[in-house]
Amino acid sequence: MSKIAKIAAAAVVVAAVGAFVGVRFLTPKGAPEAVAPPVVKAEQPSLGDIRLFRSLTGTVEPSDSVYVIPKAAGEITAVYVKTGDYVTEGQLLCEIDTKQVDGARLQFEAAGIALKDAQTNLERMRVLYASGDISAQAFEQVESGAKSAQIQYDSAKLAYDYQLEFSSITATISGRIESCNMEVHDMATQSSPLCVISGEGTKVVNFAVTEAILPNVKEGETIRLEKGGSEYTGTVTDVSTMVDPATGLFKVKAAVEQGDSLASGSMVKLYITSDKADGVLTIPVDSVYYDNGKPYVYTFDDGTVHRIEIETGISDSDRMQILSGVSAADRVITTWSPELYEGAPAVLEAAE
Repeated sequence: MSKIAKIAAAAVVVAAVGAFVGVRFLTPKGAPEAVAPPVVKAEQPSLGDIRLFRSLTGTVEPSDSVYVIPKAAGEITAVYVKTGDYVTEGQLLCEIDTKQVDGARLQFEAAGIALKDAQTNLERMRVLYASGDISAQAFEQVESGAKSAQIQYDSAKLAYDYQLEFSSITATISGRIESCNMEVHDMATQSSPLCVISGEGTKVVNFAVTEAILPNVKEGETIRLEKGGSEYTGTVTDVSTMVDPATGLFKVKAAVEQGDSLASGSMVKLYITSDKADGVLTIPVDSVYYDNGKPYVYTFDDGTVHRIEIETGISDSDRMQILSGVSAADRVITTWSPELYEGAPAVLEAAE
């Protein structure tokens, strides 16, 4: 190659390198790439009810329960029922030899004889008085004697009937015998029940609550019960306003619907309302953020994100009560994005 040609080729290479370097130095460094604004979902706060529940235990009992106790002591001479039997009101349960029935019967029979004699004498004296053979005073004495005999007869009959009643023990209500503590030749006493009869009504559950929960437990309120994998519904029927000195709690009673399968005396798990808010403004729990313990939300307004501090109330697993900060007209962002901050641009996702 000639010298002139070599010089021309070198000039071309230098020019190319210079152009490349010039382009590198003229291009601005660190220029940000265009980023699309985040797509978010938003919803307006809505009115709703929030319920918080507390788990407690209660004891199942029959709605009507009668302890059959004899009115007089004596030896049990006959027993006609056993545990588990169904009895009707007035049915004979057992008989007791009170050792007083015979004495009452004799007094009753004696009073009957005396009354009959007094009435016979009165009729005879009435004829004599009408014929003027006896004075009015004598007739009045005979008449008073007959009235006295009648009173003694009535008293003796009442005592005899009582003794018969005491010796024949009957069911005072219809129901099932839950326990039976009587055997032939046992001694019945007035301090020990012979049996316990559970009525035919619905079962009830007794439980107790603290003073903090008491304002939320009202008569007529529905509660949920669990036992052996089955659920039952109960209705509060009685709420005590006096604290139990033994426990420091307030006693509550609830009727259990269709609770015939629940055994009397068994324990059940129940859920009662510990706190509630009705007809309040709510938003999804997941849409609330916290900064040093202070709650806030992001709202969407015409393509712009705003950070709003709020005041909250109670919440369950899904919804949170809003006391202040946003209104029902605001659109609260419910999706998370690292690009959410005050004044950030955003695009609202189209409704499906």
